[in-house]
Amino acid sequence: MIYILLDILINRFYEYKVFAVLAVFDQVQFRALLAAGLAYFIVVFFGKRVIRALISLKIGDGGETDAELLREHAASKANVPTMGGVLIVGAIFISTFLLADIRVNRVYLGLFTLLWLAAVGGADDWLKLTASRRGTGRQGLFSWEKLVFQLGIGAIVGYFGFRYGVSPDGADSLAHVLNLPFQRTYDPDTGLATGSLIYLGLPLFVLISTLVVAGVSNAVNITDGMDGLAAGSSAIVSFGLILLALIAGTQSAAQYLLVPYIPFTDELAVMAGAMAGACLGFLWWNCKPAQVFMGDTGSLALGGCIGYIAVMTRQEFVVLLMCGVFLMEIGSVVLQVGWFKYTRIKTGTGRRIFRIAPYHHHLHQGGWAENQVVVRLWLIAILFSVIALATLKLR
Repeated sequence: MIYILLDILINRFYEYKVFAVLAVFDQVQFRALLAAGLAYFIVVFFGKRVIRALISLKIGDGGETDAELLREHAASKANVPTMGGVLIVGAIFISTFLLADIRVNRVYLGLFTLLWLAAVGGADDWLKLTASRRGTGRQGLFSWEKLVFQLGIGAIVGYFGFRYGVSPDGADSLAHVLNLPFQRTYDPDTGLATGSLIYLGLPLFVLISTLVVAGVSNAVNITDGMDGLAAGSSAIVSFGLILLALIAGTQSAAQYLLVPYIPFTDELAVMAGAMAGACLGFLWWNCKPAQVFMGDTGSLALGGCIGYIAVMTRQEFVVLLMCGVFLMEIGSVVLQVGWFKYTRIKTGTGRRIFRIAPYHHHLHQGGWAENQVVVRLWLIAILFSVIALATLKLR
C-alpha cells in the first residue's frame, strides 16, 4: 500500500525534490528487509498484550497427549497459551499489505493463502482448546477436514497461479515450467530458453501445487512440538525464500543463474521477509521456556506460505531441500505409522522405528535436552538452506 501511494505521488515528490529520500522504497530488496523489521517489531510489541488476552480467554495448552513417553514433557507445557499464531499471521499480513505492491496478483493470492490456512488452524485450535470450557463438543477439526481445506487452497493456488503465468500474447510462459534439479532454463550462449524444458498443463500444475502447499503446511505443523523449533526453522527457510523470490523476479539474475524468470515474483520477497521477521519476533516469546505457542493457527499458515512461494517461483525442489528439517519430521511420522501398521498385520504386534515420532521427540527421549534438540535442528536447517541455494549455481 505504501509502495502504491509513493508510485501515485511520484510526480509531486519530484516537484518538491524529496523523491531522492523516498526512492529507496522503489527497491524491492529494501522493502523486503523493511518488512522483516516491521513484522518483528509488531510481534514483539504486541506479544505481551496478545498473551494476556489468550490467558484471559483460557486458551492454553492442556498438556494432554496419547503418548506415554510424552506425558511428562506435555505436562510441563500445561496452561501455556496457544493460538499465538495470530501474532505471526497478523504481522505478516500487515507488513506485506503495507510494503508490497498489492496490485500484483501473486501478492494478494499469497495473502489469501495465509488467511485461509490461518482460519483453518484457528478453528482447529479453538475447538480443541475450548472443549473443556464448553463441556461437550468436538476436540478440534477431524484430520480429513483439515486435509480437505489444505488440499483446497493448494488447488486454488495451482489454478490461479497457472492463469497468472500466461503471457500477454498467450504464449507458453516459464511460469509453467517444471523446474528440475540442475536443469538449465536458458542456454548460456544465446540467453534463450532451452528446447528441453517441460511445460506443465493445468491439471499437472494444479496437482504439484496442491501437494507442495498441503505437504509443507502439514510438515511445519508436525514440527511445531518444542519451544522455538518451528518458528526458528521457518525463519531460516524464509530468509532463503527472500533470495529465491528476488532471483526469480529479476531477469538478469534469473538468466545468470539459468533458472526461470517469473515476472513480478520479486514482490513475494516482501512477504518472505515479513515471514522471517514475524518468526524471529515470535521467538522472543516462544524460546524456552515458552510463554506462548503458535498452534495450528501459525504452523499451517507458515507452511502453506512457504509452499506457495515455492510454487510461484517454480523452485519446488530447491524449497523442499531447504525444508529438510520439516521433511525429516513428517517423514518420521509416516515411517512410524506405516511400519507399525505393517508389522501388526504381519506379526500381530506393532513395532516402531523410533522411540516416538516426530523425530525431535525421539532425540529428546534419547537423552538430548530440549534446547539441544532445537538448536541442533536449527543448525541442520541452516545447512539444508545453504546446500539448496548452492544448487542454483550447479547448472
